[in-house]
Amino acid sequence: MAAAVDTARKVLVVEPDGTTRREIKSACEQDGYQVLEVDTGSDALKQVEQSRPNVVLLEVTLPDGAGFDICRELRKIDTAVPVIMMSSRSDEIDVVVALEIGADDYVTKPLRLRELVARMAAHLRRARLESAETTRSRLEFRDLMIDVNERRTYKNGREVELTHTEFDLLTFLASNAGKVLSREKILNSIWGYEYPIETRVIDVHIRNLRRKIETQPSRPYYILAVPGIGYRFTNARPG
Repeated sequence: MAAAVDTARKVLVVEPDGTTRREIKSACEQDGYQVLEVDTGSDALKQVEQSRPNVVLLEVTLPDGAGFDICRELRKIDTAVPVIMMSSRSDEIDVVVALEIGADDYVTKPLRLRELVARMAAHLRRARLESAETTRSRLEFRDLMIDVNERRTYKNGREVELTHTEFDLLTFLASNAGKVLSREKILNSIWGYEYPIETRVIDVHIRNLRRKIETQPSRPYYILAVPGIGYRFTNARPG
């Protein structure tokens, strides 16, 4: 029996395969989501503009183009909506490209529907917490400043463009400067669900952050790897 529909949990499913789309819709509706369905990238962009979904499930392979291209265009319309890309392709390059162009998450097929719904719920929960957060202000380091309330990042006074998830990850690391954070801790705090995630998703986001905030990404100053455990953010303050 489906749960009562929550209009604040509106999911757009962009999936050309009818069987897969129906399976996703059924799983989402059982959890109380309002489901919008499209099978092409062009229709997806129209729905994002018209309906403003709260989360988007986006297949990589679409009949009218690559899901990667649609994700880029989607980000021009809405920079904040969580985007979870779906694909039968699990190559490292596909994950890297998806996250670099602004996707928040990447899941491989065959889909584990309970896990997929849990990931959606986690992204929505995080977005709601962020919209309610107004107490923190700024985190300042040597040449880096993070304006938490405005969700803006500056290096040497120049703004750095970060994706939604990159900003959340950077803020979490910087808020715990000096501490060693395991991948599991990062996962639970940023993605917010207990299902296993491939560590490369976290590592790719870290790599992207380094490229954007480090003076020498290959020799990072701020985000340091702790072999076998996770990462540590340098706790050096301006002075």
